[in-house]
Amino acid sequence: MKVVWLTGLPCSGKTTIATEVSLRLQRRGLNVDVLDGDEVRKRYPTLGFSKEDRLTHAWRLCGFVKASLADVVLVAAVSPYRESRDHARSLFHPNFIEVHVDCQQLECERRDVKGLWSAARAGTLQNLTGMGDPYEAPLDAEVTLRTDWETVEESVLKLEAYICATISPSEKESP
Repeated sequence: MKVVWLTGLPCSGKTTIATEVSLRLQRRGLNVDVLDGDEVRKRYPTLGFSKEDRLTHAWRLCGFVKASLADVVLVAAVSPYRESRDHARSLFHPNFIEVHVDCQQLECERRDVKGLWSAARAGTLQNLTGMGDPYEAPLDAEVTLRTDWETVEESVLKLEAYICATISPSEKESP
């Protein structure tokens, strides 16, 4: 199983890209799961946004990944701390691919599909990653997607090509 962990600021495009890459990989005959950090978080409404809660959330995502029977699991989650991503890498090495969905904060704010950035600016949302809580960008991501100047299609094609290049011939022949 390949674990593709997309990390970046809120509204950077993680889920959009993971969803499209999933569809493309499925058309290639691969069994693919997508884990969206926000959707998993809804199952555990008692988790807040402290550093400890964010680390717990990332470790829970790892548990969901371990339970998957997919060929490829795409995890779309802010995962703001290197510590949590390094933990995931250690669990799934050598089949872990870290993807930095790099987007300038102003562009993320412009997209603001969930109203997170505007709520943080208004003071009604505390500890938003990138505003009130730090984001530790990856130091050595296998793939960097610049979603503030790449189109969705360009980012998707880049990630799909990278994933496909790392899949062994036996994995490509899955039923």
